[in-house]
Amino acid sequence: MTDKTKSRKKPPKKAIASKQYDLFSNFVTNDESEVSNTVEYWERIPKYFFTAKQMKSLRTSDGLANPYQWHYTIKDYQGNDLPYMVKIQPALIEQDDGTYKAFFPSVTEELIEEALKKIFTEQNYGIHDPKQSESWVRFSYAMIKRELKNRGKGRSYPQIKQALEVMSKCILTVLEDGKEVYTGAILSDYCSVDRAKYLDDAKALHVARLPVFISHAINALEYRQYNYARLMECKEQLTRWLHKRLVNRYTNANFMNDYHFMYSDVKQGSGLLQQTRETDNRKKLISALNELKEQSVINHYTAQENTEGLTILDVKYTVTPTVDFVSEQKAANKRHSENIAVASKLQLVDKSR
Repeated sequence: MTDKTKSRKKPPKKAIASKQYDLFSNFVTNDESEVSNTVEYWERIPKYFFTAKQMKSLRTSDGLANPYQWHYTIKDYQGNDLPYMVKIQPALIEQDDGTYKAFFPSVTEELIEEALKKIFTEQNYGIHDPKQSESWVRFSYAMIKRELKNRGKGRSYPQIKQALEVMSKCILTVLEDGKEVYTGAILSDYCSVDRAKYLDDAKALHVARLPVFISHAINALEYRQYNYARLMECKEQLTRWLHKRLVNRYTNANFMNDYHFMYSDVKQGSGLLQQTRETDNRKKLISALNELKEQSVINHYTAQENTEGLTILDVKYTVTPTVDFVSEQKAANKRHSENIAVASKLQLVDKSR
């Protein structure tokens, strides 16, 4: 899947009737403000793992930076590890003194993406064109600021403005087994209001095109409902990453079966375990698991070390679910089944990539 549009696209002038979008926006829940959608194909691309310290170390003396590469693997349907690589070209953001500084996407961009995907599910702010596989979201700085504040992740207007610039100007290139499968921004064709209007009216609407992975997922029903409110309550990025992994992988969660994963998979799959010492990385993972317990996602976990002499080669973590998580996964399964039934009846499902 490649996204190499040279000229900026414009959003549709009128709303488009889309049953696929209606299915994406309807949830099985008593409170729609608490839930959203996760698209595993997009989520599994590591992109928000940069820290301020790491960004500083990657910049040259004049504030610029070369693209950064991260290697990871994804298992295919036969269980074989398929090698992937993401190359992240940083965004160049103009500073007050007229110079430019390189920025990679990080935690603020991650949180704003979640807020935008939630805003997108509100009928007045989302447009999905099933024929073109394009999804557009309309929003204001004020909407994002309010959403983040309500979720305990408050950001200032300048922080939001810069993060949107980073999301629209950094470029992700994904290679599968050495072959390029995607190139594009996190937010494409971002149409922002000018600085004067931004300073004058924080409620002015902007528009941006969501990643093509999300648009294809909407057409193919390859998304999953999850507890968005709980995710946004998590303090640690790694906790949010693990939460989504469980939502997408532990789909048959119940009290008769558990779920396990390896430390090595989390390290290369998330990009969030880059401490100098492996001991510190494992402590960080344990901290995230403890937060998942606090957030009523998992009830219990165990860690089984694979050692060679005194060296820990890998660690297998096994988790059991809480009543809340089991209930949420059942609701997500029900919603998916209902969507499949509706889509099959109307012949809506598009499995093309």
